[in-house]
Amino acid sequence: MMSSFVPGLELSRDFYAEVVRPVVTDVPHSAALIGAGSEVLAFDTERSTDHDWGPRVVLFVAGSAEEVRRAVTAGLPSSFGGYPTVFGGRNGVEIVEPARWFTERLGFDPCREPRELTALDWLSVPWQRLAEVTSGEVFHDGLGVLERARATLRWYPGDLWRHVLAAQWRRLAQEEAFPGRCGEVGDGLGSAVVTARLAREVMRLVLLMRRRYPPYAKWLGSAFARLSGSAELGDSLSAATAATDWRERERHLGRAYERLAALHNRLGLTGPLETSVRSYHARPFQVIGAQRFADALTASIADPAVAALPPVGAVDQFADSTDLLTHPGRCRAVTRALLDL
Repeated sequence: MMSSFVPGLELSRDFYAEVVRPVVTDVPHSAALIGAGSEVLAFDTERSTDHDWGPRVVLFVAGSAEEVRRAVTAGLPSSFGGYPTVFGGRNGVEIVEPARWFTERLGFDPCREPRELTALDWLSVPWQRLAEVTSGEVFHDGLGVLERARATLRWYPGDLWRHVLAAQWRRLAQEEAFPGRCGEVGDGLGSAVVTARLAREVMRLVLLMRRRYPPYAKWLGSAFARLSGSAELGDSLSAATAATDWRERERHLGRAYERLAALHNRLGLTGPLETSVRSYHARPFQVIGAQRFADALTASIADPAVAALPPVGAVDQFADSTDLLTHPGRCRAVTRALLDL
């Protein structure tokens, strides 16, 4: 491994400027580091360099890419910045037509006409994919497509944002009493497992509130920790998952819930809601009453078509299979069927 690690985004930016761009100067193109890879989300470390890692550029061209591919291949040095330019059985320059690349990543082309995305478009794309397309960096946009597409996908339209937030609050509502109920009957393991699930849902909800697409499991904690002002909430969630007694878990979760409720009120998407935990009906378990927030968000949706959607949210909120979430066609088919779109 290199003794001095260079983040992949920095390496690829220099690779484009010094190696790739001179080869394609006369070819209309756009170039970026977007798509798959920890370096796109700036989560790469020296550990990342042990496989399929090196200087990379996604080079977008109009029409046939074969001639461009031959020119780029002929012009590549064997290494750049101390890293090989061929890794994982291919060189680090992916040459592709924009509509094809976006359709393969998302299941649709965000630059198509008409440009307004549908509810199916938005809700069928996993958050990881949306993060990969809107993160990274555009080095050059000679085709005028990348910045436009990324701006379109930057965040949900207002009513769909409310819909997704409401679905995430419902995920809390469905299980918020279970750590206590499991613990009450002596099921410490079950209580711990549900607590960890709830901690994950709180983290994803906070990211959604802050207009950040939650990444997949490996990077969820890292993304959450990078949010300004998240330290106290993170401490509460860490204490809840580390606790060995259900009452301690419930106490720490309660603190997290109250901070979460205060964050909801600061967004101003609904009228203010009470932020204190309370008993779960007549049972002695402390919850935030998460359904209150879901209901308020749903009631604030102005578009009747969005308000009429089933309350399940985006694909990440009703599916958890990697073999589904990494296959845009499957995501789109499942979402279409579930939402009856």
